[in-house]
Amino acid sequence: MTSSPPPPPPKWLRNRYWVLRHGKSIPNEKGLIVSSLENGVLGEYQLAPDGVIQARLAGELFQKELKEGGIPLESVRICYSPFARTSHTAREVASVLDIPFDGPQCKVIEDLRERYFGPSFELQSHDKYHEIWALDENDPFEKPEGGESAADVVTRLIKAMQTIETEFQGCTILVVAHGDPLQMLRTILNAATEQTGSVSDNIDLISRLEAVKIPSVLSKHRKLALNTGELRAVGQRAEL
Repeated sequence: MTSSPPPPPPKWLRNRYWVLRHGKSIPNEKGLIVSSLENGVLGEYQLAPDGVIQARLAGELFQKELKEGGIPLESVRICYSPFARTSHTAREVASVLDIPFDGPQCKVIEDLRERYFGPSFELQSHDKYHEIWALDENDPFEKPEGGESAADVVTRLIKAMQTIETEFQGCTILVVAHGDPLQMLRTILNAATEQTGSVSDNIDLISRLEAVKIPSVLSKHRKLALNTGELRAVGQRAEL
């Protein structure tokens, strides 16, 4: 986790962002891949007890960073994946912040869901993740059989960003999601920010993010992997 002060958001975004990978889940504890929406929403795949502790510690760290940054709690919006492990994490963070989880400051966004690795990976050992990541490094546009490529995930993450940026302005957004989607989200946001000086200020959000949905960018997403329960302010100098 980090306690570095957050940078100001780039001019092309209407909000500033933090990301939080869900706390240690029951699938993490069992060493299972649970990536389909059908399985992911089941209560049996929510946080493990250690994951609840991680989620609450992340909430406390986020609260500390808000206070240090002079950011009012009223500006916070928690946007989260519908999977049990992410909604459980978001609920714990909201509890720490004393934000009503069922109120307008918390929003489930389906496009933030876990990457679907395909039927040959579902409910199998998490040791198989390395097969997917090797595929991504070689060609992030290549799909595992029946599953999503890295580029497929980025396409819906761009839709998620459009949803958030359309609905909220001047807010502090905490995105609670999963390992692969969050490292891909950070990758494209960083790449788009780095290109700011070389593209028109008038370019729209989707075009700006689509412009960095290219193999040379997406193949490196594993460099921004997060641990369970890890909180990051997007755009920290350490990741640029």
